[in-house]
Amino acid sequence: MQLPTRYRPTAAGALLLSARRCLAWLPVLVLACVPAFAALAETRAWLDRETATMGDAVTLNIETDQSGVAPDYRPLAASFELGQPYRSDRNGRTLFGIALTPRRTGALDVPALVVGRERTAPLRLQVTGARAQQPRGDAFVEVLVDDPAPYVQQGVGLVVRLHYATPLLSGELVQDAPDGASLQRVGDDVQSSREVGGRRYHVVERRYLLVPERSGPLVLPPARFRGRAAANFFDDFFGGGGGRRELSAQSPPQTLQVRAQPAGAPQPWLPLRELRLRYLAAPTAARAGEAVEIAVEAVARGVTGAQFPDIPVPRVDGAQVFPERAEITERFIDGSPQLTVVRRYAVVPLAPGRLRVAGPRIDWWNVRERRAEAATLPELMLEVAPGNPDAAPVGGTALPPSDAMAGNAVPMHPASAGNRLWPWLALALAVLWLATLAWALSMRRRRAHAAGEGTSAGVLRSRPVALDLQRVLDGGSFDEVVRVLQRMADPPAADLDALLARLDDPRQREALEAMRRALWAGDGDASAARVLLRSAFRGGPRWKAVATAPREPLPPLYPER
Repeated sequence: MQLPTRYRPTAAGALLLSARRCLAWLPVLVLACVPAFAALAETRAWLDRETATMGDAVTLNIETDQSGVAPDYRPLAASFELGQPYRSDRNGRTLFGIALTPRRTGALDVPALVVGRERTAPLRLQVTGARAQQPRGDAFVEVLVDDPAPYVQQGVGLVVRLHYATPLLSGELVQDAPDGASLQRVGDDVQSSREVGGRRYHVVERRYLLVPERSGPLVLPPARFRGRAAANFFDDFFGGGGGRRELSAQSPPQTLQVRAQPAGAPQPWLPLRELRLRYLAAPTAARAGEAVEIAVEAVARGVTGAQFPDIPVPRVDGAQVFPERAEITERFIDGSPQLTVVRRYAVVPLAPGRLRVAGPRIDWWNVRERRAEAATLPELMLEVAPGNPDAAPVGGTALPPSDAMAGNAVPMHPASAGNRLWPWLALALAVLWLATLAWALSMRRRRAHAAGEGTSAGVLRSRPVALDLQRVLDGGSFDEVVRVLQRMADPPAADLDALLARLDDPRQREALEAMRRALWAGDGDASAARVLLRSAFRGGPRWKAVATAPREPLPPLYPER
């Protein structure tokens, strides 16, 4: 905004004008922070599955950031038998859980529960009749997969359930990873109880994410249990076991038929069971120079956060777009992983008029229908009103500069004591805000100076170490191994070819080439290539030395001609 030439503010006037402009943004900042605080204070509840059979237990999970609170589970007793509740603390949030066994079939309502100062949302569980089952032994193991014929790189939910009818003194439950796939454990064990063949069993449920790396038959090894149970009366009477007896059980092996990536499938390859998009915040009006928030939520079944691509940031002509970091929530529902991603954008229009914001689009492959699909949202049209940079400060009335200089002041009533106090409070807030801004800029310059002198400690911490590499070599996919190696290089390698050029050990280069040929060209055995890869990188990557010219401490006294 240009001021009239005859109005030349003094230094104090310029400072006051800057303070007024800063104060004009304070309500915007406060209003922008309120939704964030509300989101942080949200208490959420969900079931680990939406359907169950009579006699099976489901787990109710409740997450909150309130401290020193606990859910009131008493309203659940009317429709469910309640198990032993548990809790765990993670990243400043508390997770509560309790096993619920339905008392009847049909659609059962899980009522809203009071948690501290908040209430959870009501849920619904569909319960069907129990299947006729034969009595089993003292312990048995069953393994369930959510898709027996998945696609390559599709996330498959795998659930291992240990049933035991006698008290256990100790035990170990093991599920080995199959050749040609990665297996990752998800979440904590869930304990419940169920009736099988007229006998009551305690149940320990363990969840995994299985990701096939190649097409063809995939043999899933049996899950094995070995443990010790307390001896019963007859064992003690006949002198067997010395007060304890051995228990062992294993599930039957299974074979999954992994499908290859279909020809013409959308890229990047994203096989899912379901994908839904919706707007959480979709404004229709805005002001020039003021930010409005657009929020998009994606709910995907059969994928984790590491596999899901970023929700695209819209390109808006006539506005600036500032995306925030995505909020990711991973759950296990009905035996398969479910991912919820929320992405927020701040859109700042540059001029009044009509603003078009394109809706997001994510191409994916429907593994149920075996066809390509696209999840889209409609575009948003914002009516942008002119901005108001000359807003009057709180507690007073602004006059045109020309009238003030000409002496045409309008007589006003004497200001009250409260009105006289507001400008001083506003000025104090402005001074504090400017001081905070100056301190932040000073700290930023210090950090930048420290980063220029050498590699900062934060960068060192962000670079993967040998332990991270060993973890992905043992249970991660080939793409994860490549990404970790790229980040371990200094500076990071751009792609796999650049990574191969930076490695000095020929065995390590050959191991990466062998795995690439086995997975992407179908030339070789991926299992043998993985063994070679683990052996070659057991001691960490070996990089080629980078020759650097020594720096002269001082410029030459006599420059060369």
